[in-house]
Amino acid sequence: MDAEHAEPQPAWKRIWNFPLVAMLVALALTAAIIAAIFGIGMAMPSVNVVAFTVGQTLLTIALLIAAQKLVLRRLGDRKHDDLPMAGAARGLLLGTGVAFFLFSAIVGIASLLGAYVVVGWGGLTDWIILLFTAGIYAGFVEEFIFRGVLFRWIEEFAGSWAALFVTSALFGLGHIGNDNASVFSSFTIAVEAGLMLGGAYMLTRSLWLPVGLHFGWNMTQGLVWDVPVSGNDVDGLVDARLVGDPLISGGAFGLEASVIALVVAGGFGVWLVWRAAARGEVMAPWWVRRRLAAAA
Repeated sequence: MDAEHAEPQPAWKRIWNFPLVAMLVALALTAAIIAAIFGIGMAMPSVNVVAFTVGQTLLTIALLIAAQKLVLRRLGDRKHDDLPMAGAARGLLLGTGVAFFLFSAIVGIASLLGAYVVVGWGGLTDWIILLFTAGIYAGFVEEFIFRGVLFRWIEEFAGSWAALFVTSALFGLGHIGNDNASVFSSFTIAVEAGLMLGGAYMLTRSLWLPVGLHFGWNMTQGLVWDVPVSGNDVDGLVDARLVGDPLISGGAFGLEASVIALVVAGGFGVWLVWRAAARGEVMAPWWVRRRLAAAA
């Protein structure tokens, strides 16, 4: 039976299942897991950096998956598992491949416009750290928080369009403190990543495709094309330079802050959102659903 047509619930259960309460519970649990793992690592003396990074990443992801299976999927009126094992590999591989194509296209356009220049081979120094921090950890943990918690329950409360706008804005603001960041770079991140990752979540109702896109995007720009990852300088497969007008090159922040990425990735995000809307994956606000249910 749909939640909107279910029998009346006790007051305590209505409060517990209220979307914003569910979101706060999920955020608290997520923050506790991340802080606990980080705290354990910091308390261990003389830990090898690579071992700590790999261990922290894998343990954090394992515990967040467990939290999803045991707690988060049971929260709120609309019970849902955002990390179904069925289709996980396909979502991750598809997202990674699409992201590789998208960012490689952005690099290609920048190269044609003279904004991206390869000067030799890179050293791939600290590639394991980059893989596990900017790639696996950022790809999974940030999607778990922004799409799996914030988007999910903002959407359940205020509807899909509000969730898309709020999480996109928050995601952009979340990068304002990065090296070489600016208001414009936060705006481009909000549009590119917000629409693309939010649209992927709306379309699939799973975190695997957004995680694959996020992972593939960061790894392609940093590990392959030697482009700064959201302002953070890296050492990739090639040694490249971004030159010329920052509107085209993105400047020191990287190609994510360029109009090229804004158009290419933003356009792809609009297409994903359009596909989701065409499939009927746009949710009305909580109060609208309640009013319609009462009138039915």
